[in-house]
Amino acid sequence: MASTSSWRQLGVGLVLPALVVALWQTVATMGWVNPQVLPSPLAVAEKWMAYLLPLQPYDPAAGGWLHWAVSGELITDSLSSLYRVVVGFLIGGGLALPLGLAMGMSNRVYDWFNVLVQMVRPIPPIAYIPLSMLWFGLGNPPAVFLIALGAFFPVLMNTIAGVRQVDGIYIRAARNLGASGFTLFTRVILPAAVPYILSGVRIGIGTAFIVVIVAEMVAVNNGLGFRILEAREYFWSDKIIAGMITIGLIGLAIDVGMNKLNNYLLRWHRGLEN
Repeated sequence: MASTSSWRQLGVGLVLPALVVALWQTVATMGWVNPQVLPSPLAVAEKWMAYLLPLQPYDPAAGGWLHWAVSGELITDSLSSLYRVVVGFLIGGGLALPLGLAMGMSNRVYDWFNVLVQMVRPIPPIAYIPLSMLWFGLGNPPAVFLIALGAFFPVLMNTIAGVRQVDGIYIRAARNLGASGFTLFTRVILPAAVPYILSGVRIGIGTAFIVVIVAEMVAVNNGLGFRILEAREYFWSDKIIAGMITIGLIGLAIDVGMNKLNNYLLRWHRGLEN
């Protein structure tokens, strides 16, 4: 039953994109726009396939078939971008989680860090691009630094909110039952804050993927952002749109995966655990 509902939901979700593509193809076929400015969906699909497939014919002497099959620019760029997102998010989220827990549980820690956090938080990661290049040069380090910044604050703020939103009744009940500080944290505060933390993780990953595209346009020589910028220099509109669609598909896959992980980890929260 759940599987049928999921397929139905997917079918409904695909209706609007299909209508957009149909309208787009109609506009392009009727010649209402310059194809150099807005190529048709078929032209974009053709470029996307060329972007996906290996540039060179298969040569057994050069390596195995699998290595050749994943040697296309699209796969290489996607993996490069995902690598930077994962490393940057692990750094940013890994620093934000313990700080958020400490700020949420301790008023003294909150008072020490809150002013600094609120001053730095509104500054977009893009504003750090010149400094990141001065500090780290070119390549992966400045990109990872920017991604870590982008992921840091969503995780931090949601973690603080999650800890501070724990109902005081639960805390008082646990203390009345003789729970130690460690037990109170691990059995009451942390489980109650998990939904907020996971929401912060979901937002942080999305932000990290946005930042990596911008970072790759200025700091590295591969990745989806770099390839879109390269296509712009040569006015390859079809390749630009192909890259954008790839970003959207990867972002959708990440969001679906995070949603499934959230549902699995929070099944107790929804009363679904046996």
